[in-house]
Amino acid sequence: MSIPLTHADRHALGVRARKQLARSAHAHFDLSACPQAPLDLLRDSMRGRIARLVQVKYERMVASAFGFFRGAVPIMAADLACHPNTGITTQLCGDAHVNNLGAYAGFDGRIVFDINDFDETIHGPFEWDVKRMATSLLLAGREAGIRRAARQEAVATFTERYRRSMSEFSVMPVLEIARYQIHRLGHIDPIPAILETAERSTPQRLLVKLTEPARPGTKAAVKNATASRRFRSEPPLLERLGPKEAQTVLDALTPYVRTLQPERRHFLAQYGAVDVAFKVVGTGSVGQRDYCVYFEGWSRAESTDPLFLQIKEEAASAYAPYLPEDASGHTHQGHRVVDGQRALQLTSDPFLGYTSIEGRDYLVRQLNDHKASLDLLTLDAVGLQGYADLCGELLARGHARAGDPVAISAYLGNSDRFDRAILAFAHSYADKTEHDWGLLKKSFKKTK
Repeated sequence: MSIPLTHADRHALGVRARKQLARSAHAHFDLSACPQAPLDLLRDSMRGRIARLVQVKYERMVASAFGFFRGAVPIMAADLACHPNTGITTQLCGDAHVNNLGAYAGFDGRIVFDINDFDETIHGPFEWDVKRMATSLLLAGREAGIRRAARQEAVATFTERYRRSMSEFSVMPVLEIARYQIHRLGHIDPIPAILETAERSTPQRLLVKLTEPARPGTKAAVKNATASRRFRSEPPLLERLGPKEAQTVLDALTPYVRTLQPERRHFLAQYGAVDVAFKVVGTGSVGQRDYCVYFEGWSRAESTDPLFLQIKEEAASAYAPYLPEDASGHTHQGHRVVDGQRALQLTSDPFLGYTSIEGRDYLVRQLNDHKASLDLLTLDAVGLQGYADLCGELLARGHARAGDPVAISAYLGNSDRFDRAILAFAHSYADKTEHDWGLLKKSFKKTK
């Protein structure tokens, strides 16, 4: 076991990083330094995806500038890598934006609000997450029709909260950082509405949404399954699998179970698989293979006890080509996501794990168990401000848990120099995003 650096050493490391990249330099975004054409990067990211669904991904990205931003992580990863970085690394969310924070159920039944999407997670420069989140706040504000001054104020609030929270974490005992909870959620608009939605988002509601009564004579996809409901078939977004394909997916649950803690294996063993479907999810993930398994619990004789597990294909992080080979820490991409999620989240899905199917890597988790996220259509200036404040604290907590809060805080310092630079970057990158979105819309029209 290596001897850890002292607090003074870690502080000095952060201050020295300012010589590598001055805090004010984060404002600089030079488009000419990024030689790769954005649509070429996007097309390259489609390799290996299901061809018939690539059109669906483009349709979702064309719908709005924010939708484009959600699906364009490969473009931003390349753009960030074209510019200098601090060299101060942590576990990145990788796709830090306002809709990738959300509510979900913890193992103890409480509704948790935290970072909640980790497909792109990897060890990299901490400021890459900060820049992506700040840009997303501007784009979300533009989409919601919020005035420019309020959008700028939201980004300033986000960066200030991130900086001040990191300063607090830099002097906390290790276990206090690991256990740190935010107790003011109920007082931050629009979080109460999100939490109320999450309370209603139960497996029973998902059962009604995704399944239908099995018609007489319906062929079961799962051998010996006797439940009275089956997945709906609504192609291309939801399609039931036939028995052979379903069995291939179910066979992958055996190695998955070994990635769970023993008591959670016990709980899962009390459910029986009923049906399997292919499901399209999100924006960035469209075109990758995504399966959903419907289980019923055996503990209740007369009422349903549904459980839905999502088996989601994971490719390498979009940041991987621009970082050292050991940045991900894993060769299995599902394992990479699991470890990144556990490092950043305070509480993770109790059924979080990973597996492989026919040579491809997959993440396994519950599908939509009490999940809810921000609705941009209901967002106003007050809500954006409160949400931005929370984004800063949650992102700082994740980075502090998984990285070195002393070095990051020492780099940031006590002034607003870094904050102002990030705001300038976010303006430049939001404008660039809207320009790239325009290019995609033109290209999309030509191909239709």
